[in-house]
Amino acid sequence: MYPFNRLNVWAKAHELTLRTYRLTDGPMTRRYPGLSSQLRRSIAAIPANIAEGAGHDSQAQFNRYLEMAIASSHEAMYHLLLAKDLEAITATDYAFLEARLKEVQAKLVLLRKRVLQNAREKRKRGGRAASPPSSFSLHRAVTPRTTAREPATPRSSA
Repeated sequence: MYPFNRLNVWAKAHELTLRTYRLTDGPMTRRYPGLSSQLRRSIAAIPANIAEGAGHDSQAQFNRYLEMAIASSHEAMYHLLLAKDLEAITATDYAFLEARLKEVQAKLVLLRKRVLQNAREKRKRGGRAASPPSSFSLHRAVTPRTTAREPATPRSSA
């Protein structure tokens, strides 16, 4: 298990969800209530799946939820396009949300790749614990720290 709110991709997806809810709160909801609902649902499913997957112990389960988040992002991309084509949102709002959604998709793909790599390494090690969860953070490179051990001092038996 890993605290999902420490994942950069989750933070970006959450921000995208908040912006989408604000954008769809108004004329779009009255004019196209079904589209507004579907867009909100598909966008909100992205950070929700990341959070749920991070709550599982196995890399395989986390990977499964990341796959669902990626699929939801593709669904959301279509709903955004439909909203633009129906002129329910402006071209400027569409371009902004599309760029943010593409950024989230790219981060999800990288995170999924890293999770799959960790799962393979775990199988090679015979099922021992995976590397520390900090390796899932995509906002900075994490290098393992090594600590020098002090030599054991012999105990005198006096």
